[in-house]
Amino acid sequence: MRTIGLLGGMSWESTAVYYRRINEQVRRRMGGLHSAKVIMHSVDFERIVSLQKADAWDAAGDELASLARGLETAGADCVLICTNTMHKLADIVQGAVSIPLLHITDETGSAVRAAHCRRPLLLATRYTMEQDFYLARLRGDFGLSPMVPDAEDRAAVHGIIFGELCCGLVRDTSRQRYLDVIARAKAAGADSVILGCTEIGLLIGQQHFDLPAFDSTLIHADAAVAFALDREDTPQSHAA
Repeated sequence: MRTIGLLGGMSWESTAVYYRRINEQVRRRMGGLHSAKVIMHSVDFERIVSLQKADAWDAAGDELASLARGLETAGADCVLICTNTMHKLADIVQGAVSIPLLHITDETGSAVRAAHCRRPLLLATRYTMEQDFYLARLRGDFGLSPMVPDAEDRAAVHGIIFGELCCGLVRDTSRQRYLDVIARAKAAGADSVILGCTEIGLLIGQQHFDLPAFDSTLIHADAAVAFALDREDTPQSHAA
């Protein structure tokens, strides 16, 4: 089994989902008391958010690159940035290490395309919805035509992420706000929904709406398990 390196804490609420999902999937695949080999560096998210707000992306990139090198030195065989937004810096992080970076946009885009969806609604932080690092990759590498909410809805989606979900607050009123955004996108032609922030799955999921849902957190975590097991070991069981 290969060792998974996690750059976490952005926020720790969603990193906890990564850790649980990865270990659940390893146990499901291998049976018994098997669990994943994981090395994690969990950051102080307040500092990362301050760099985002200050548009200090170069400084944030240097910090994540240094942490990724630390994971490699500690024995990680791959690295995951456990947040969609900070994949703006994925090339910087990948350039700092010799181990592969499992890119959340690539894993999510592949899943959307494999499901024969073409026009996903992207729900994410405003950085991810408004800048091109994520959307351009979905378009250019996967042939998708992603949609984003209008300005008012983008502000609401972003505010709920940082003001509530990253603080462990899950409110019914906010869930309905997201569902209203999805309903408007469906009426405008969306054929699926990307939960493109790692906290959004704490609020909504496939059980809440009828368009196909692609939870980037779960997709990314499952890609880590595939890397750890499929590309090296043969699982000992396939218990459901």
